[in-house]
Amino acid sequence: MLNMDLSQRVVISTQEQAWLDSPSPTVFRKPLERAAAESGHTTSIVKYQAGASFNSHSHPYGEEILVLEGIFSDEEGDYPAGTYIRNPPGSSHAPFSKEGCVLLVKLNQFDKRDLHKVRINTCTHEWRAGIGGLQVMPLHEFEHEHIALVKWPAGERFQAHRHFGGEEILVLSGEFRDEHGAYPQYTWLRSPHQSEHFPFVKQDTIIYVKTGHLYPKG
Repeated sequence: MLNMDLSQRVVISTQEQAWLDSPSPTVFRKPLERAAAESGHTTSIVKYQAGASFNSHSHPYGEEILVLEGIFSDEEGDYPAGTYIRNPPGSSHAPFSKEGCVLLVKLNQFDKRDLHKVRINTCTHEWRAGIGGLQVMPLHEFEHEHIALVKWPAGERFQAHRHFGGEEILVLSGEFRDEHGAYPQYTWLRSPHQSEHFPFVKQDTIIYVKTGHLYPKG
């Protein structure tokens, strides 16, 4: 197990992590949280070398992908950097990348009733006005779980707030900050249920944010 105590705050500067081997010789990864070696709840940064591919496989409990760099593909199409993908429980595909790509990949974390398939090109999708100077791009929601991109203009500060059901962030560009530290591009943060912070930025910044999914069960 890796970082599976969801009551603990985790911060990982993935740019400083080494790439590790995967079952494919042309695919590498940086594990962020993992329940088991090659199964169960998993969050990773994944790199496909040019020409890399996987055999067709299923996702019994779903797969969530954000394409960070390059072009990711499967039999349904090509997904350039900025594409947000949800493959629901029970889906299958044979992924590959002709040119190579880097992805945020989350496996086996869907509610079994969350069957909505999603394909969003966030580079062309509409931003909505948020609180203060923030702009928000909703990507998906299911009951208490909400996923979005949030664009912060330089100098923006947000009020201190608690995270009911926790919060997960990947910094996509710029540098995100709070009273605990500064988080450059591709830093991954996971904050537990009812955690609190006071976020701000000094430069233009975009983050991927998921909230509500870390609510303690049972």
